[in-house]
Amino acid sequence: MAKDILSAIQANMPRFSKGQKLIANYILASYDKAAFMTASRLGQTVQVSESTVVRFAAELDYDGYPAMQRALQEMIRGKLTAVQRLEVANDRLGEREVLPMVMQSDIEKIRMTLEETSRAHFEQAVNHILSARRIYILGVRSASAIASFLGFYFHLIFQDVTTVHTVCNSEIFEQIFRIGHGDVMIGISFPRYSSQTVRAMQYASDKGATILSITDSEASPLAAIADCNLLAKSDMASFVDSLVAPLSLVNALIVAVGQRKHGEIAGTFEELERIWDQYDVYEKAKAEDT
Repeated sequence: MAKDILSAIQANMPRFSKGQKLIANYILASYDKAAFMTASRLGQTVQVSESTVVRFAAELDYDGYPAMQRALQEMIRGKLTAVQRLEVANDRLGEREVLPMVMQSDIEKIRMTLEETSRAHFEQAVNHILSARRIYILGVRSASAIASFLGFYFHLIFQDVTTVHTVCNSEIFEQIFRIGHGDVMIGISFPRYSSQTVRAMQYASDKGATILSITDSEASPLAAIADCNLLAKSDMASFVDSLVAPLSLVNALIVAVGQRKHGEIAGTFEELERIWDQYDVYEKAKAEDT
């Protein structure tokens, strides 16, 4: 219902109570702000009781106010401009202290990701990665940090991994144009979704590669292209993309793959330790004087 919530509100307007119409009109006019308000805050804003807000969600056949709120958020998260994000964040924060508010939000997103992640899809993703001929990892803008983290460890585990680094569209295709059957592309993007990532994933799919997405929702444009979706809840703290839950999911993916290739990884690190020691890569602990 996420995409139809505004039309559902308009269709049901005649049968809403007076208080519910106040809520409906506010959401239709300011859904970007309403999506991130608690039921209590929304009620205060339009001057109705919190219970009226809860009943309003029920009238739209949502299983409680949080379900309606999530539908609104999914609808708009990919559409908010940076300026709108700042306005929404300021409204959410109000007079609250930033540190506990942001960190509690991150904790909640990890909890939700753990509860909602499909174990079957997670295992399927691990199997696809382990059987891949080549692995391509793509994430741009803020998602590039997650792509680089994943790429760093996959380069230690696998022989043929390409972490796509780019500043323009042409560079993406220059780095992935050999992709094909037997290869896996891992595309990573969160609101606002990158059109560069979507186009590259579609190209890889057209070439016969297996596509894995790491994104936030089935409504994400990445999910429609991918053969397997790993969903992690993201959030926005002001203009900042909070990607704690996606990073935790990627960490779990690395660990799961690593467990399945334990013997090979042990050999790799034994060789690396010899190289690091030979070329003084790390500072050695100095023996204490006795």
